[in-house]
Amino acid sequence: MHLYQKIASAALIGLALLGHARAQESDPYLWLEEVHGAKPMKWVAARNAASLGELQARPEYKEIRQSVQSMLNSSARLPDVTMHGGLLYNFWVDANHQRGVWRRTTITQYRRAEPAWETVLDLDQLAATENEKWVWHDVVCLSPKAERCLVLLSRGGGDAHVVREFDMATRRFIDDGFALPEAKTDVAWLDRDTLLVATDFGPGSTTASGYARVVKEWKRGTPLSAARALYEGKAEDMRVSAEKKFTPGHAYQFITRTVNFYSTELFLREGGKLAKVPVPDDAQTYTLDGQLLIQLNSDWDVNGVRYPEGALLATDLRRFMRGARNFAVLFTPTPASSLDGVTVTRSALLLNVLDNVRNRLVEARLVKGQWRQRKVDAPAFGQLSATALDALASDDYILKVTDFLHPTTTYLAHVGSDQRTMLKSMPAFFDGDAYTVQQFHAVSKDGTQVPYFVVMDKRARMDGSNPTVLNAYGGFQLPMKPYYLGPMGDAWLKHGGVYVLANIRGGGEFGPAWHQAAVKQNRQRAFDDFLAVAEDLIARKITSPRHLGISGRSNGGLLVGAALTQRPDLFNAVVCGAPLLDMRRFSKLLAGASWIAEYGDPDDPEQWAYIGKYSPYQNVRPDQHYPRVLFTTSTSDDRVHPGHARKMAAKMQEQGHDVLYWENTEGGHAAAASIAQEVQWWAVTYSFLLEQLK
Repeated sequence: MHLYQKIASAALIGLALLGHARAQESDPYLWLEEVHGAKPMKWVAARNAASLGELQARPEYKEIRQSVQSMLNSSARLPDVTMHGGLLYNFWVDANHQRGVWRRTTITQYRRAEPAWETVLDLDQLAATENEKWVWHDVVCLSPKAERCLVLLSRGGGDAHVVREFDMATRRFIDDGFALPEAKTDVAWLDRDTLLVATDFGPGSTTASGYARVVKEWKRGTPLSAARALYEGKAEDMRVSAEKKFTPGHAYQFITRTVNFYSTELFLREGGKLAKVPVPDDAQTYTLDGQLLIQLNSDWDVNGVRYPEGALLATDLRRFMRGARNFAVLFTPTPASSLDGVTVTRSALLLNVLDNVRNRLVEARLVKGQWRQRKVDAPAFGQLSATALDALASDDYILKVTDFLHPTTTYLAHVGSDQRTMLKSMPAFFDGDAYTVQQFHAVSKDGTQVPYFVVMDKRARMDGSNPTVLNAYGGFQLPMKPYYLGPMGDAWLKHGGVYVLANIRGGGEFGPAWHQAAVKQNRQRAFDDFLAVAEDLIARKITSPRHLGISGRSNGGLLVGAALTQRPDLFNAVVCGAPLLDMRRFSKLLAGASWIAEYGDPDDPEQWAYIGKYSPYQNVRPDQHYPRVLFTTSTSDDRVHPGHARKMAAKMQEQGHDVLYWENTEGGHAAAASIAQEVQWWAVTYSFLLEQLK
């Protein structure tokens, strides 16, 4: 490049940066980013009062609220369980336990229609005693007997949580046990008296995304400040974490440096030393016995052999660490299939394959040094999931089967057999026989075939008059699969509503390539896919713009925000939940910096050039007519900043557009910390959609 070209290029970049900075400084709604500030909360209270005042007055609101409340409080709901120390544990929320109760039973009792449950921890009681709005997060138990557990509790439902040691025999917190203050903490047991901890250790110990940057080993009876550092990541990384993986005959300690959502470094810790596991930085890993399983997210060339993205490889871990590169290929993707998950039991792998957005299971077992596979005879439509009952001691697993119209059913299954015992079945909350499910394909702007599911009344007419809600996600390699619609039966389907679930690019329905086709500079493809599905629904006369609404949360909120600003003529209602909308500032708000690998860096002028073209907050205009929008978010969401929804609603109102806004003060990114709050979300959302689309 000639000197004058370099000078001109530098000048252009400088101008772009200057414009970028001025645009940020000129944001008149920046004050709404002060989450708990008096002025923003006064604004929230006023918007909430106006929105709820209107929606609660609608006849559908009370009906939806009552029907959904009865479903979510039903004692016949399916109690999901996990096994710790030979007992089955379940966290249960109902009308009498709004914050929930952690309880346990035996496998024999669980098989009964009405199991006898023993209460381990009552969160409502704990919240009242300690005057804290505790929300259950998770539990980490000491393997294999689980005599001690670490209970993770959040204030209000955010991602940050406190950690407290719990004695399972006495069912009490241990007064002088391990305890960690509120932070976005990762913690694992090394042994009864030692933890692996990644948390906020003080200034400089967290990343720009707010997660831990340092992993330490913490001994019982010593202050956290005395914990020994094992590994330090970089401030610009997403996070670091540590775990101890158990598999029959082996226990491995791993430390993971997560550079971003799709790039990690894995270290094996032995004898006080760390050795980097030389797998691709975008691969996922599992262990079974002495085997290392490697799930690829990009092509991998090894010793002249190319292993394709999406493949699952197996190799002896010790030999691999010594330099051997001999792999057994356990799964190879096809254009229509991808690996949706891997479940490890005592002696087998359960490969969950997603084939044209339908799950099927394959068993893989290592027998005398050779891998053997067997197809599991399971329902061919809908979603399957497998959970090991006790991966150290048993080849039993719980198989969960569900689809749009049939309630979820769980079975006790065993590796090597297709014989299963039904454990539990959720009751039918609506008449599934009255509806039909069809899968169609839309053609996107670049010719890509985009599948989508349509759930509708069998008697519906194809005259464009059906109120229809279109939902999708399209990000972070997360697949959108059939699931039991449950409350939506009463809230939407019985009112003549049509539900559509689109499998757009950016998700993981067809493996890594389906996701990678819509990241960073190619993000518009996800929006194009979504708009193509909307146009296809209209062309088939399933619905029309007057009766078509769209709904999305989180990254899906960004999706519907982009659809709103790009093609407002296609829709008559938009529900935009917990959304990213100001893409100029997303990387500076809460966990936003960790999503740069997905969207790009708005502080880089070349990347802002493509981000800025779709960022909803920057593209909404006063001279455009938009469909009515309902924005929903949560004050306690410490993942996606509530400022996104607040600022977009304020800007659109100032421009004269018709919007509603509702912010729940609890709930975190899930938007609800209790059944009552979840019921209100259903009533608010679907009374709005019915009013707009019928």
